[in-house]
Amino acid sequence: MRNLDRTYVAEVGADNARLLATESRTAVLAREYRPKDLGDGRISLNALALGASRELGEEEDGAITEDAEGLRIWVGDDAYELIVTDIGS
Repeated sequence: MRNLDRTYVAEVGADNARLLATESRTAVLAREYRPKDLGDGRISLNALALGASRELGEEEDGAITEDAEGLRIWVGDDAYELIVTDIGS
């Protein structure tokens, strides 16, 4: 699977999914650069959206970190693991 074909999914809760998809700084970008609310408290990001979210400051909702604990997306003080899936974007 090529990096551009990957989709990353996190279970963040319904309120956080809505916030990331509609109110985060990346929510105003072109569709391919935005987190997508999948329903059931899950969000997905394609490779382009992941790249855009990596540009956010660490204090912003939707910021991405990658360290020994894995790839995570942040909302407030809470981090949620992003998992590579094959559901497509």
